[in-house]
Amino acid sequence: MVKTFSFRIKDSTSSKQLNAMARAINFVWNYCNEIQKKAVHDDRRWIHWVDLNKLTSGCSKELRLHSQTIQAVCERYYASLKVKPSKGRRKQLLRSRGRRKRFLRFRGRRSHGWIPFKSSGVKIRNDSIIYQGKTFRFWKTRLIPETIKCGNFSCDARGRWYVNLVCECQETIRSKPGNIGIDLGLKSVATLSTGKKYDAQRFFRKYERKLSHHQRCNQSRQARSVHAKISNSRKDFNHKISHELTRDFNAVFIGDVDCKNLLQTKLAKSVSDASWGQLRTFTEYKAIARGGTYYVVDENNTTRTCSACGCLTGPTGLTGLRVRDWRCKECNSSHDRDINSAVNILRKGLLVLPSPLRVLSAEDF
Repeated sequence: MVKTFSFRIKDSTSSKQLNAMARAINFVWNYCNEIQKKAVHDDRRWIHWVDLNKLTSGCSKELRLHSQTIQAVCERYYASLKVKPSKGRRKQLLRSRGRRKRFLRFRGRRSHGWIPFKSSGVKIRNDSIIYQGKTFRFWKTRLIPETIKCGNFSCDARGRWYVNLVCECQETIRSKPGNIGIDLGLKSVATLSTGKKYDAQRFFRKYERKLSHHQRCNQSRQARSVHAKISNSRKDFNHKISHELTRDFNAVFIGDVDCKNLLQTKLAKSVSDASWGQLRTFTEYKAIARGGTYYVVDENNTTRTCSACGCLTGPTGLTGLRVRDWRCKECNSSHDRDINSAVNILRKGLLVLPSPLRVLSAEDF
């Protein structure tokens, strides 16, 4: 499998050099963007990354960058022009002339630093990485695999630099046999079909007053630190949940809750704080890496449907959202709203699997 290892660079000795390289990268990016903008203005074809490589060849010495780094910037720019097709973006696709953007944003002072490189452009010695004859030391918190495909230097909002290495490695953890259905929510971030619930930590709500105080006082540095703390805490929590799910269950079925539409409602702050998208991304790549399967299941009517008899007797409408426990009128079975939805998601998901795995066992409920 391909995995990215991130290490923080000791900024006290190398931040000035990396910032200078990042400005040179921005210059190359803006040049590519200007060429693309002129091509669109003159109604010519989209510029290919091969053409950009020819136009930028020979500038590595003046910019003090590796030639492969400039090529990586051109390839990344061309890849960013493509629009990913998705639901509800028909007008955007029509405006972009065949699933492509006209041009991108220019990179400036507010853009985070980014310096891509390929495996042949760097050398790693113990806790140091050598790029363009310059040595950058980093905190080596874990072992680095021998096979390195590519990587980059990146800077976050606080000005801290990191080196990210994309490596080929083998996953040591394998998923245990079992199936699980997951219902995503706000009070409980994830409710499993087994009855287990992961309560929402509400990291943003926890630091909201502290963050607003720094923002009112124009303390941008402290505000960025609070934002980073919220992001890191949320990321750590989602990593722990996804690790447990993919370790204990071989087949993971999760509801297709629509985050984008909910972000347009009054629940936008709570939905963003729950970070369902990040949790689903972590669960997906870990399940695939550990030999399991990951499916997104349509959760339409999973809350209303009785998991015992299959009748639509559950609460409906906006007033029904407050009802967390209900009883079926047909079979008189009592249900927890979230657990019942998770069981129905599991039942729908098992129908997607091949026939030998479609049989439901008592352990699944």
